[in-house]
Amino acid sequence: MAKHVKALIVGGGAVGTSIAYHLAKAGWTDVTLLERDELTSGSTWHAAGLLPLFNMSYATSHIHDYSVRYYKTLEEETGLDAGFFVVGNLRMAQTQERMDEYALYASTAETVGVPYEWMTPAEIKERWPLVHTDDLKGAIFHPTDGYINPADVTMAMAKGARQRGVEILRKRQVDSYEWAGEHWIVKGRIMGEKGGNLIGTEEEFEIHAEHVVTATGNHAQRTAKLLGIKMPAIPVEHQFIVTEPDPALVEYRKSHEQHPVLRDADAKWYVREERGGWILGPYEEGAPARFEHGVPDSFRADLFPLDLDRIEEEYMSMIHRIPSSETVGLKDDYNGPICYTPDGNPLVGPAPGLRNMWLAEGFSFGITAAGGTGYYLAQMMVEGEAEIDMASLDPKRFGQDWMTTEYGARKNEEAYDHVYVLHHPDEERPACRPLRTAPAYDRQKALGAQFGVVNGFERPNYYGPLDAPESFDHDARSFRRGGWWEYAKAEAQAIRDTAGLIDASAFAKHRVSGPGATAFLDWFTTNKLPKVGRINLTYALTDAGTTRTEYTIVREGEDSYYLVSAGGLHAYDEDFLLKAVEDKEDEFGRINVEDVTTRYGVFALAGPNARDILKELIVDADPETALSNKRFPWLSMRNIELKMCPVMAIRVAYTGELGWELHHPIEMQNYLWDRLMEAGEKHGMKLAGVRAQNWLRQEKSYRAFGTELGRDATPLEAGLDRFVDLDKDFHGKGAMEDTGIRVKCVTLLIDGPEDADPWGREALYDGETRVGRLTSGGYSVVFGKSIGMGYVTPEFAEVGTKLKVRMQTGLWDCEVVEDSPHDPTNARIRVDG
Repeated sequence: MAKHVKALIVGGGAVGTSIAYHLAKAGWTDVTLLERDELTSGSTWHAAGLLPLFNMSYATSHIHDYSVRYYKTLEEETGLDAGFFVVGNLRMAQTQERMDEYALYASTAETVGVPYEWMTPAEIKERWPLVHTDDLKGAIFHPTDGYINPADVTMAMAKGARQRGVEILRKRQVDSYEWAGEHWIVKGRIMGEKGGNLIGTEEEFEIHAEHVVTATGNHAQRTAKLLGIKMPAIPVEHQFIVTEPDPALVEYRKSHEQHPVLRDADAKWYVREERGGWILGPYEEGAPARFEHGVPDSFRADLFPLDLDRIEEEYMSMIHRIPSSETVGLKDDYNGPICYTPDGNPLVGPAPGLRNMWLAEGFSFGITAAGGTGYYLAQMMVEGEAEIDMASLDPKRFGQDWMTTEYGARKNEEAYDHVYVLHHPDEERPACRPLRTAPAYDRQKALGAQFGVVNGFERPNYYGPLDAPESFDHDARSFRRGGWWEYAKAEAQAIRDTAGLIDASAFAKHRVSGPGATAFLDWFTTNKLPKVGRINLTYALTDAGTTRTEYTIVREGEDSYYLVSAGGLHAYDEDFLLKAVEDKEDEFGRINVEDVTTRYGVFALAGPNARDILKELIVDADPETALSNKRFPWLSMRNIELKMCPVMAIRVAYTGELGWELHHPIEMQNYLWDRLMEAGEKHGMKLAGVRAQNWLRQEKSYRAFGTELGRDATPLEAGLDRFVDLDKDFHGKGAMEDTGIRVKCVTLLIDGPEDADPWGREALYDGETRVGRLTSGGYSVVFGKSIGMGYVTPEFAEVGTKLKVRMQTGLWDCEVVEDSPHDPTNARIRVDG
């Protein structure tokens, strides 16, 4: 007879046991965990157990911070010592640029409440004399973290889960998942030992589960195949070595505490003490991906052959940094698989296209993230949403339509060797590029375009010099104003003064139609639906009333709509839309959803001369009035012809100037590009990228999804009241109103350093009290100073409030300004002609 449970967790490593514990703690006591072998038999057993708090991601920083705090409570609750050595973490820097990286990180840490200290080389040497410091610039020290025994912490979490009612079953391999409409039917075999191998017996099991969580680590590719989805979680080899006891270290420890975990980021390694010796963990170039098509049945708690030649440079640099280690022999060495993803962040959240199936896969720092992942994923499952926005970790950030095994393997190798590469906020990594390109890509590249990637698509960030070497963009990166800054500034100025052309083809685009489309969208989104030929900005909410998706809705007919959303969240938005349609179609009537993202390209033309440029091209009986306010008002759509290209033109501009989005058949893109370039030349049009656009939209206080807009704030907290129609019922309305106003979104002008602008990760202060954080940042060409947007507690949101922002270790003056500080009446957008 089948067993029935509320939640089934598949995978018994640190991540799986943490999820089991936190689901039970949140009230789901009817939980079962299955492990195909023994607990900790995956990557957990050979992990080094480090707990690095350092992370540039706001969500990941919260996850790591929770883990460190949570692990310290386990012994009191379970009676098991988790093996947590709170020795601290010393992250050293050989260059000023590395110190700049630490400064940006430190401000992010402040927004989460993670403590840190700055140390000079002399202070390091005085405290830890075995460390060579002559060539260091300094370091950042975290006193609250250190390292933990991976097996011990996993067993402690497993015991805590059992104490709260969780059933943990070992030697259970899942062989199939079947959705039965309201629950999953999970079938598999009980595993047995034979000749040292783990093999399936004839004894089978079947479990019915309302929810399933997969935390299968290195077996993620097998899990993906069983679920019928794509998942770019593929292991990469990671080597680390353990030395014999170092006599100098043994002598030092007679009168001193342990060294902190030492990290020489510029040398690409970490080192910690281990029984009088050292553990060296390098992140070298050339580490290969493994198990792209699944883990062999014969591979259990096994290792790969060593390749010490590959880490020779890192080994020699350890000797340079800790000279006493030179004469110490090697005691143990490990080369095991650790799962990665293309951006190095795990896949946490709902699986694409599936109901009640949750993924917790691709953890390259699984011990650090396990505690926090269990906590926040349990919130998502039990309460409907986590208290922080988890979109940056959502499994659907890598699209199912273009993700391949080769892409995942090569990008994961890159993510591995980039662990200690300088993490510039303007970084664009080179592997697997170009992959997805619009037709105008070659034309743009020939004109100096320097590209970034969004949803796999190449998109111009800015236009550099025509004769720029291949390394130009790499060399232009900085934690301050990089070599690209002057080009973005010129592009932003041109849009304010004349005109600019931006390629926005990567937008996600869906057409929603059918008898039930109008009633559905009226329920699905917060704003009034536009009239035929008009557009509206609107939002879809989570069950918790926070912002799930931002849409520009164009009403093409009574029951036909064209929806435009963020390009980087194409699959994320589509999955949410399709599941909502499936839920409501019986109630509202037939609803058709068509993904037309790759059918249409988009050029955004904006600036005072935009109308004059289009007049050169428009084919109309009266071209002089075709683009006037009377015939083509602001926030409307018209199907027009630009020479021989049919265009759905939308009068809107994300830059806050007179402008149009020109949605065109993708196969005619080069034709339209050439015509716009010809017409634009005489009107001072300049090609522009998304970095200039990002600065300009902040001058208009336009919120951006993924920064100001997300699942941790409601549209009302974001200051978007005008796009929320409280006179109608819509999904999430009650929860939104019940949430109230916890924080408010504001725009700030900043008197910052002369050579730097904020990146949108910085803490905001009133005196010594932290009152908020920036979510966006940049430079304002209108005001000639830095600009930013972010969230503060309501009492600090009044216009004129003076605050401080943390930049480059200092506190700089900033002031809350009115929304849309540039052209607050929208006179420039509405100008007639």
